[in-house]
Amino acid sequence: MGRKKMADNEEIVLEAMKKAGKPVRPGDVAKMTGIDSKEVSKIIKSLRKQGKVHSPKRCYYAPV
Repeated sequence: MGRKKMADNEEIVLEAMKKAGKPVRPGDVAKMTGIDSKEVSKIIKSLRKQGKVHSPKRCYYAPV
């Protein structure tokens, strides 16, 4: 998988999290986006490193 696809999916995941309007689990994001949940977890990890999402409580994530 190329870097481009990952970046596109990051945008999709971030948008889905913003639309949810509340902290969500990776599985919820996977259902909302149709992206595999393992992939969503990797993307969320990457977004956390970039400071774009945070974890307000265990296993839940929200945009910063």
